[in-house]
Amino acid sequence: MFDPATLRFDANGLIPAIAQDHASGEVLMLAWMNAEAVARTLDTGRVTYWSRSRAAFWVKGESSGHVQRLVEMRLDCDRDCLLVLVDQTGPACHTNRRTCFYTAVRAGAEVEIMAPEEGAFTSS
Repeated sequence: MFDPATLRFDANGLIPAIAQDHASGEVLMLAWMNAEAVARTLDTGRVTYWSRSRAAFWVKGESSGHVQRLVEMRLDCDRDCLLVLVDQTGPACHTNRRTCFYTAVRAGAEVEIMAPEEGAFTSS
């Protein structure tokens, strides 16, 4: 049985979690989890993060409806980073974009490579 306590959390008790679309392989976002968020995610199948700014649990899609359902959780070799493969409903980013990685650096300049989705709710 997997025990979240075996993960290597930082000094604040957090571990980075990269969300990736399980079907397309697209990297959607990076957020943070603590041991309880990992346990809640595994127990409920709804991806739950720890919001550093609000100091509270954040169930992805709770207010926006842009839910992340857990397909699989993977650990990196050092056990200090998680990859959560998800079934994403709607945009993953609070800016209404499919992914938070919508800015590229090309020829030394920032270039926005993805427009917001029309009509999407702007909360995570």
